Amino acid sequence: MSWVWLTLAIVAEIAATLSLRASDGLRRRRWVVVIVAGYGIAFTFLARALDEGMKVGVAYGVWTATGIAAVAVLARAFWDDPLTRRMLLGIAVIATGVLLVELG
Repeated sequence: MSWVWLTLAIVAEIAATLSLRASDGLRRRRWVVVIVAGYGIAFTFLARALDEGMKVGVAYGVWTATGIAAVAVLARAFWDDPLTRRMLLGIAVIATGVLLVELG
């Protein structure tokens, strides 16, 4: 069940982070509710994953690595943000590092 909570935390964090961009520097006030709720839900679900026994290093590593990769790809899709080969290499390095942490 800890992986389910972590997955939900990741989804909420990605939604909140993308909403930061959509808010145009918080000038579009309607996004503030999504941002605050998204981060609140993300941390609540992360806490649930940890409560279920997931190790904090694994949970945080998977959460951040997945968030970085998903936000980069989705920002490219939604707003045509750059996603260069160097950035993709960086994402791969992060994912490799998280895998090494998880394997211990």
